[in-house]
Amino acid sequence: FYFRNKHRPFLLFVSLLHVHTPLITTEKFQGRSRHGLYGDNVEEMDWMVGKLLDVIDKEDLKNTTFIYFASDHGGFLEAHRGNSQLGGWNGIYKGGKGMGGWEGGIRVPGIVRWPGVLPAGTVIDEPTSLMDIYPTVVQLAGGAVPQDRVIDGHSLLPLLLGTEQHSRHEFLFHYCGVFLHAVRWHQKDSGTVWKAHYATPVFQPEASGACFGRGICPCFGDGVTHHDPPLLFNLSQDPSEANPLSADTEPL
Repeated sequence: FYFRNKHRPFLLFVSLLHVHTPLITTEKFQGRSRHGLYGDNVEEMDWMVGKLLDVIDKEDLKNTTFIYFASDHGGFLEAHRGNSQLGGWNGIYKGGKGMGGWEGGIRVPGIVRWPGVLPAGTVIDEPTSLMDIYPTVVQLAGGAVPQDRVIDGHSLLPLLLGTEQHSRHEFLFHYCGVFLHAVRWHQKDSGTVWKAHYATPVFQPEASGACFGRGICPCFGDGVTHHDPPLLFNLSQDPSEANPLSADTEPL
């Protein structure tokens, strides 16, 4: 692929099986990490990404190739074998995979590499979306997105290049399947991010932050609680979504 296309623009999309259950780890990487099979799987994924980057570097394409690495969801909390966690960990963020609203299910890092254009070590703390990849790639290719429909994504280039300081997403709608669970509002000119939850999964056990009884949280039915008024959080001050606000404490 590279050798056929290295003298012209190319798009390479690699969808890794790592680090998804079941954790398929080759013999070479079993026991490599201090964090069991999941850690071994992460190590192998890291090696695979490294092999791809090596080819790009070797072909002298490093400074002209835009690389974006991300996950499609947070860690799968319910995936366990005995005491070992097989599906990752979400740090300070509540919830995990299969949850359309809680940060642990939807907040993932995006890592970008383009040494010829973007300075190393830059951190951008703005809400973006995997929907943004499409318009970004179209812009990089010199094209234009269709004008006959609403495109939900926005090119990441203005944020990455520093020509814009804030994400163009004022609102992001977070679905679980076809059901709207939460909405994020990036309040303009304030830097404050609010989130309203209209439905949340019923955790089993209640304090666990996951649905161990079911194996993964449902999107609808008796495994979901509906909130009217919605649960409201100030993510800028409470990223763990521990303290829901009330109309008394937060009139805005």
